[in-house]
Amino acid sequence: MKIHLPRMTFWKTLLAIILLLGFYATVLRFTQGLGASTHLSDAFPWGLWIGFDVLCGVMLAAGGFLLTATVYIFNLEKFKPIIRPTVLTAFLGYSLVVVALLFDLGRPYRIWHPLVMWNPHSVMFEVAWCVTLYTAVLALEIAPIVFERLRFAGPTRVLHAISIPLVIAGVLLSTLHQSSLGSLYLIVPEKLNPLWYSPLLPVFFFISAVAVGLAMVIFESWMSSKAFQKQLELPLLQSLGRVLLVVLGVYAVLRFEDLYSRGVLPALLHSSYETELFFLEVVIGLLLPIALLINPRIRRTAGGLYLSAVLVVLGFVTNRLNVSITGMEGAAGVHYIPKWTEMAVTASIIGAGFAIFALAAKHLPIFPTAAGQEASAPARPLTEMTHAPL
Repeated sequence: MKIHLPRMTFWKTLLAIILLLGFYATVLRFTQGLGASTHLSDAFPWGLWIGFDVLCGVMLAAGGFLLTATVYIFNLEKFKPIIRPTVLTAFLGYSLVVVALLFDLGRPYRIWHPLVMWNPHSVMFEVAWCVTLYTAVLALEIAPIVFERLRFAGPTRVLHAISIPLVIAGVLLSTLHQSSLGSLYLIVPEKLNPLWYSPLLPVFFFISAVAVGLAMVIFESWMSSKAFQKQLELPLLQSLGRVLLVVLGVYAVLRFEDLYSRGVLPALLHSSYETELFFLEVVIGLLLPIALLINPRIRRTAGGLYLSAVLVVLGFVTNRLNVSITGMEGAAGVHYIPKWTEMAVTASIIGAGFAIFALAAKHLPIFPTAAGQEASAPARPLTEMTHAPL
């Protein structure tokens, strides 16, 4: 009997290399400790694993609560065709955030302590509880997809019956911790650079999560259409593009009004490491996507929406890294550059997320087809598919 090995493509080979490097870095981290596997120190204890894997990871998964609220609370049924892949992405995002925390914690086996050792005066306590509960909510929201594949009718009906309370709980929990991540930095006004420190940080973090959530839905839809031969829901994405333009405009006005009211704008006239990275995040995440989306001809095209979404994601990822790393370096007196093992762990977590999503899309009804057919059936336009609830 012949054994058919999977055909290795460039992307599969690259993923395998990334996962192998990540495995080596993981072994080094959990056998030799943080000192051997990172460039972190007592002076600079939070680096790439917090700045990107946690702060950016939670933000990139914001599309889940946005889409579920849009469909089930505001009753905009037209967005149902893209809700399942979005919720799956959110669940994977939060699950991988938990994995990333295991790497960053000095004693990862104590990650459960906030659940039993309460400190209601701590922002991190609130974030820990909200992330834990919201991950559980996402698991319950994604469970019907698994149950449908396994043909478990009873549990599926039960979860469908409680879908609205789950969505409401998810929206509340996500709103709380998306903003609370910004509240973490309110306690360090003397350490965080004035370009990023602001009493409005919780508001900025929440609005940026909404913007990136919308951008990620566009990005995921585009990538899924290319990878899984699904028809792009262009009219839906055009609607999201219009909303994204408004959100970016609100964020930009609030951000520069805050800089003006705090007297920080003159600092932008002086060239420095911080100002250069500030302008980078503003140009990539605000000016360029606003210029693209404000043009109706660009906003109506799939390529224009995709490019705008990528710019928004890159720009706000830069913003989170600026808040968590760039803005903290001056006060710490260090210039932090992640060790290659830190980057290997982060890359492997991202790669694992893509691989798991691809496997789920292949074996589960992530992209609903006509009644009675499985997701692995030949691709059909999503506009012809039934819109089964979560």
